[in-house]
Amino acid sequence: MPKAKGKSRRQKYSYNLNRKRLYRSARRRAAPRIACSHIRHAWDPTKSVAQNLAEMGLAEDPNKAVPILRKKLLGMEMESSGQGKKIVRKPYVVNEMEYEASLPEKKSNTLSRDLIDYVRYMIQNHGENYKEMARDEKNYYQDTPKQIKRKINVYKNFYPEEYKDFIASLKQEKMDVQ
Repeated sequence: MPKAKGKSRRQKYSYNLNRKRLYRSARRRAAPRIACSHIRHAWDPTKSVAQNLAEMGLAEDPNKAVPILRKKLLGMEMESSGQGKKIVRKPYVVNEMEYEASLPEKKSNTLSRDLIDYVRYMIQNHGENYKEMARDEKNYYQDTPKQIKRKINVYKNFYPEEYKDFIASLKQEKMDVQ
């Protein structure tokens, strides 16, 4: 089978490419970025991975760091590893990582503004009557009473203080009207 017509020609030099930028970006892609900022700042590019991790007090190979002890046959003594302790020159890396891990996690999950408005509208107009909510004209997605109840419960769980304040304001409005 013959070759495509344009493939046999030699490549022309492209003058509008910035070779310096291409080289820099290729070099940056070749060296992976370390995600952990503590390790990244303590990293010494002149040393190997094993040396860097040993200085920080981290394990290169988890199987060697916490070996599984095997018993010899007929209940004899266990293997004793003759490894000497390595000197940790940068203990602050492990300390910072432990401190960061001990901090409580922030709740980042929130509800959409549309769902919050929908739930508040339904509670304001119908109270606890879920069948009436299902027949409301604002029920665009034709949620069943159980689905609406579930959405209201999700809102209660996500924003308990806001829900209490909202219910208290509704009771106050009813008192003012009567």
